[in-house]
Amino acid sequence: MSFPLQDLGWSQQLNDAWLALGHPEWFPARISRETRINFTLLSERSRELCAVLAGKLWHAAVTDAELPTVGDWVAVDPGDGSELPVIRAMLPRKNRFSRKVPGKSCAEQVIAANVDAVVVVTDAISDWNPKRLERYLTLIRKCSAEAVVLLNKADLTEPEKIRWARDELSQLSPGASLHVISAAQRSGYPELLTQPPPGFTLLIVGSSGVGKSTLVNSLIGTESRRTGCVNRVTGKGRHTTVARELLLLPGGGVLIDNPGMREVQMWTDAATLHEQFEDVTALAQQCRFADCSHGRDVGCAVRAAVERGSLTPERYEHFLHLDEEIALLKKRAEKRRMTLERVTCRTKRTILRNKSDHDEHARSLAPHRQKWEREAR
Repeated sequence: MSFPLQDLGWSQQLNDAWLALGHPEWFPARISRETRINFTLLSERSRELCAVLAGKLWHAAVTDAELPTVGDWVAVDPGDGSELPVIRAMLPRKNRFSRKVPGKSCAEQVIAANVDAVVVVTDAISDWNPKRLERYLTLIRKCSAEAVVLLNKADLTEPEKIRWARDELSQLSPGASLHVISAAQRSGYPELLTQPPPGFTLLIVGSSGVGKSTLVNSLIGTESRRTGCVNRVTGKGRHTTVARELLLLPGGGVLIDNPGMREVQMWTDAATLHEQFEDVTALAQQCRFADCSHGRDVGCAVRAAVERGSLTPERYEHFLHLDEEIALLKKRAEKRRMTLERVTCRTKRTILRNKSDHDEHARSLAPHRQKWEREAR
């Protein structure tokens, strides 16, 4: 069974990039699943075709974030059929939803590529965390995708908790849409989930046990995703999804299911953070000093707003924490860049010490010289 490219999210921009490659023997496909050794692709030619990545693409990638991932469009060389098809090129991304790799590393982890909307699934029983939700919304803004928040387990939640959660979200991000749903009863779904436009890509994210697998099963109409029972004491479900996967919805949309995320570390810049905290940014422009840290500085308008009650202490502290986290990420990235430069220079000096290595290095920089030397012989 094959899939029309338009149902997978094919666009005119992708078509122009595909024609620019100039390889009619290749064919376009979208990555639906990835492992350590190969990729599963969806295309017009076949369903769930396995392929491997060309070595040239692997070595050309400066970071892991530049390698193909779920949601990416790629150009595939079918070969002669004796071996697995090979991914020869990656088409330009519209966007990518990323976070920082957990731990002390400053590397980027791409969760999914070419996303139209990011759906954050949470609940008001045990998973409700405004600070984590604000992190999600900041990353979504950086991705330039539509943000949708689903408050799941409405059948198990008291109405007072639902109203409280709705009020908190409206304070965090007035523009974000919140929908109270019950995945177990398949009720309360917004139209964007039940009737998405053809090729529209939805990314499902959230913590483990909030009902993402139950939601995905209800959207695709099958029980393909394993689900776990909800603990009656804590209200939490079990972690069941183990890998990201792209699935086709019956209505023509595309859904990317993602395992539960324990950490939502920032991978963004100060400009995106200031857009997410527009109220704090507006106050910061009224500070006496342009480089105000909004701590104990004299004439700080942000701290004054907290003291008079127009800005909540929680939002103020969360802004400072995220701003510090982004600054630390930038510092670590610069340190890593300088380290790589030193390693490269040291390696180059070592190569140039030996005459044979020096000559080989010179020939690699001028490939036409190799042809000239062969002809001279």
